[in-house]
Amino acid sequence: MDFEQVTMTADDRIRPDGGIDALDPPPTDILDEETLEPKALAQNAPKLEIVMQLLNQPALARVYVYVCYWGPVSPPEIMDALELSKSTTYEYVDQLVDVGLVDRDESTRPQQLTAEPLIIVEQYAPIVITPTVLHALALQEVDDDIDYFLDRYGTGKLIAALRGAGLHFAGKTTQRMVATDIDVRETEAMMIIYALQPALAVGREHDPFFEYLFPDVADQMELPDLDGADGAPAKSEPHE
Repeated sequence: MDFEQVTMTADDRIRPDGGIDALDPPPTDILDEETLEPKALAQNAPKLEIVMQLLNQPALARVYVYVCYWGPVSPPEIMDALELSKSTTYEYVDQLVDVGLVDRDESTRPQQLTAEPLIIVEQYAPIVITPTVLHALALQEVDDDIDYFLDRYGTGKLIAALRGAGLHFAGKTTQRMVATDIDVRETEAMMIIYALQPALAVGREHDPFFEYLFPDVADQMELPDLDGADGAPAKSEPHE
């Protein structure tokens, strides 16, 4: 699998609000006839569709992130770690294999699954999607606070909150400042900052693209270790 990033971003283009405010349109010369060829657009379409699937199906994203972070893993390990039924696990695995996000090695029993981390960066929005972002979205499956926040404010503002949470744990901003930046109540900012802590703790350890979202503070955050991160996916014991 070869998931290339769409566009590189400069450090100074990542804003505390996560890019939810409108920017001026990008210059027209960033696109040319070659990049707008129907063939080129068609080649990129599957990548966009895959990311949209993960953004719209948090349960599926949760399985992808687990395989991405802990692979190679077997379906029974996923069942144990994420507390999923056998039928649901294999349904999600088959979906991820079909769209090319997960590789399945059937030469062993049980089969082994691996996944490459994906990244999409759009400098003019700016939008950054990495496994850490997908993990944050997937946590709505097991965390009522994140589920509430997403239902009330949507995906874009959760990504903004994730960026704000990272800055907070790095000592660069306060909960009140995060609330102002992303335009939520201070109590909601406090709630979501701590709800996102597991995604930050595991992402810093396992997401190779973590610094794209936190180029300035990735190594400055005070986060719990993985065992102490409530809600973080733990590596399940292999099944014989």
